[in-house]
Order: sequence, then C-alpha cells, then structure tokens
Amino acid sequence: MELEWLGLPDAAYLFRVTSRLGVAALLGGLIGAERETAGKAAGLRTHMTVALGAAAFVLIVLETSAQPGDLSRAIQGIAAGIGFIGAGTILKKTDTEDIQGLTTAATIWLTAGIGAAAGAGQGWMALICVVGAWLILSILSGVARWLNPES
Repeated sequence: MELEWLGLPDAAYLFRVTSRLGVAALLGGLIGAERETAGKAAGLRTHMTVALGAAAFVLIVLETSAQPGDLSRAIQGIAAGIGFIGAGTILKKTDTEDIQGLTTAATIWLTAGIGAAAGAGQGWMALICVVGAWLILSILSGVARWLNPES
C-alpha cells in the first residue's frame, strides 16, 4: 500500500531499496576504511558515498525503466564517469617516475562497481569484490614492497 502523501511505496519495497543502498554504503566503507588506515586522502566517506551513489543510479534505472538496455547504459555511465573522480586522486610529482594515487583511484573505481552490484541486488558479488580488494590491498602490498624495496 502506497503512502500517497509521502510518495512512499509499501514496507517490503522500502526494505528492499533501503537494504540495497545500505549494503552498498557498508561494503564501500570497508574498502574506504582500509584506505583511511593507509593514510590516503580518499578514505571512508569517499568510498561510502561512491558506492551509495552507484547503487542509487542502478536502483533508479531498475525502478523506473522497463527498457532492457537501460541498466547496461547506466553501468557504463557509472564506470566511465567515476574515472573523473579517480583521475583527481592521481598526482604526478616533478620527478618523472613519481606517480601517486593509482591504487586509490582503482579502489574508487572498484567501489563504484561494488555499489552498482549491490544496487542491482547482487550483494554476494559485491561482497566477493570487497574480499578480493582487501586481500589485494593488504597481502599484496607487502609483496609489492618486497619486489621493489626502494619505494
């Protein structure tokens, strides 16, 4: 039953939408927390809002469109558009070999994908991505330092 005066749908619908948005924000926050503890500028709040925004865009399409290609176009737009935010995190220092922020840019891009998956109701896929990201960011950072001790 729709609550006409608020434009709200029934409780089951509200729960589904709210839970997808909440899962997106929570999972984005897990990656953001890792970036925060690593001392990166794009941390908890940035990653949570990127995931939440991506989930919102996916949900808007799912809930308002019956066209088969609309969801894929929305996801393509998210993937391309979030690259601009990621690009803003990459800094090239005066030394030609000193580039910083590539990993953070990649985590922002991945977080958008996690949000899109959660928004589409694929929470299991989003969770697998978070686990993979945590393994890459935690375990492989030690391997990278071992391979390149000068950095």
